[in-house]
Amino acid sequence: MSTGAILVQARDVRHAFGEGVLRKEVLHGISCDIHSREILIIAGPSGSGKTTFLTIIGALRALQTGSVKLLGQELRGATHQGLIEARLGIGFIFQQHNLLPAFTARENVQLALAVVPGLSPLECKTRASELLSAVGMSEHTHKRPSQLSGGQRQRVAIARALVRRPRIILADEPTASLDGVTGREIVELLQSLAREQDCALVVITHDQRVLSIADRLLHLEDGILT
Repeated sequence: MSTGAILVQARDVRHAFGEGVLRKEVLHGISCDIHSREILIIAGPSGSGKTTFLTIIGALRALQTGSVKLLGQELRGATHQGLIEARLGIGFIFQQHNLLPAFTARENVQLALAVVPGLSPLECKTRASELLSAVGMSEHTHKRPSQLSGGQRQRVAIARALVRRPRIILADEPTASLDGVTGREIVELLQSLAREQDCALVVITHDQRVLSIADRLLHLEDGILT
């Protein structure tokens, strides 16, 4: 397991949906640390609370109970602007690539740089092209998502997640919609790029085929992390 700096520190995180008699707690006091340069896989069955936990530590969902420090910033009680700023240090990859159909692969990647101050249009274009080349998509930069395979679209999504040079990559079921061979290629690509860019990689999955890349494996079931 990595001994790098702690990038995420979660303590006694609890989360519930609904109110009154309909209230259901889905996370039951989760605590864990995520270190730089490590590949952490959180596995477990569907409905176990994996995505809920990921969205909390990624500042996409408000923290109800407990404490989460993301890159040194406490998320509990953070303002809306504070959560936006916290997310700048994270690259997100989801099961669905969420690419904009009207834009080319390069334009989709460039969009992630719109919130980074001080970059010229040429710098944005250059950085996007470099990342697409790194994920093996240099010959497809001018294609739109409809012209790409599922694996190619996920490669573009990976380039988009990495183009801001984040400290942490959070990937939610990145292989779920892919066949076995393509899914393995995508995970190995993520592993390689995370090492090269010196960032932490957290993968949420119930795909047993990708567990071997982990430095550390946590299991989440019924809201309890082991």
